[in-house]
Amino acid sequence: MQKITPFLWFDNQAEEAANFYVSIFKNSKITAVTRYDKASAEVSGRPEGSAMTVGFELDGQEFAALNGGPIFKFTEATSFVIDCKDQQEVDYFWSKLTADGGEESQCGWLKDKFGLSWQVVPSGLSDLLGNDDPEKSERAMKAMLGMKKLDIEAMRRAADGK
Repeated sequence: MQKITPFLWFDNQAEEAANFYVSIFKNSKITAVTRYDKASAEVSGRPEGSAMTVGFELDGQEFAALNGGPIFKFTEATSFVIDCKDQQEVDYFWSKLTADGGEESQCGWLKDKFGLSWQVVPSGLSDLLGNDDPEKSERAMKAMLGMKKLDIEAMRRAADGK
């Protein structure tokens, strides 16, 4: 088990969300599902037999999810960054995570249909934005600020002044 595991609080969609994420990321799986038994269902008000916690891995990263009720919601204060090797990967994750009610935001950010925030970014982004030439860096930043889904080639062209 890894030292630190992200733990996600859902109202009642933990199992659905885990299955959704596992279907998107390669090398992923559900590792455990704990269900509400009679006693815990009575205390929590959750249906007996419904998922309480779900353990899952996304590309080797362990996560845990809880069906804890509607008390807490996700905010952009917590997000997961997906480092994409190329534009094809950016396009893939963007389309999968915005499907079925997900919301596009700015600068590579989105919310999936469960309200969880993701940043879908190409690997070369930090090089463009941190370029030694401040004018190139500024042009790349300006291009990015006008985008929802990031287009690395458009940002490179902007950095080069094209």
